[in-house]
Amino acid sequence: MDFFKTLIKNRKLIMQLGKNDFRNRFANTSLGAIWGFIQPFIFMLTYVIVFQYILKTGAAGNDPYVVWYIPAMALWLTLNDTIMNASNSIRAYSYLVKKLVFPVDIIPTISIVSCAVVGLFLVIISIIVCCCFGYFPNILMLIYVLIAAYAFILAFTRFTSAICALVPDFSQLLSIVMQLIFWFTPIIWNLSMLGDGILLSVEKCMPFTYLITAMRQVFIDGNIVFEVYGFYTLIFWIIVVVLFVWGNSIFKRAKKDFADVL
Repeated sequence: MDFFKTLIKNRKLIMQLGKNDFRNRFANTSLGAIWGFIQPFIFMLTYVIVFQYILKTGAAGNDPYVVWYIPAMALWLTLNDTIMNASNSIRAYSYLVKKLVFPVDIIPTISIVSCAVVGLFLVIISIIVCCCFGYFPNILMLIYVLIAAYAFILAFTRFTSAICALVPDFSQLLSIVMQLIFWFTPIIWNLSMLGDGILLSVEKCMPFTYLITAMRQVFIDGNIVFEVYGFYTLIFWIIVVVLFVWGNSIFKRAKKDFADVL
């Protein structure tokens, strides 16, 4: 497809602008890019303290709450931060949109690369914490989950970045939707709470639930994505493909109007 050809052709430019974007986000602070790592780390630590030691929430089964929670929250923070930044990227890079020779298609990818720095840091923290408790990651599963996560982000933000550029209010709506998704995704609560009914099946079909569960199972219970979640794995990839095709179609039709509305 033309989109992937554009990404490959401009891969060096994407990486360079992605690194610059990450540095520029904290350019006016004394600690600089360090804040990009401190903020999500403190956020995760706070949830651990509140839910494990204050509310005394237990994990599913006999696994430590920290091992059950940290990988899931690490992936959620990566998903949320990347989706929001990539969705607003067209407006953030409006000066590039107005350059006739600049490939507008790569702009959301720049934000994805920028946010991947913190995402990698959170994954490393998850690995270190889980290893300290004797839970070691399935490396092949981890690679698969990261590929699946970024495939979903790319497909999802192909649509949202175009809409946010044309309709500024959509960015605020998306922020609210992401907050709702956080609470309706089993990040700090167990899927087992839903019982065995239709609600559980619907929840498992949700892309965010699939990714969060898969990330958790990188450290717990082995290869559940393929052994137990085979049907939901198929559903997930169908959703990703449909989202990308639909989002790409909208982006291609909308990009001719970007320069006029920015």
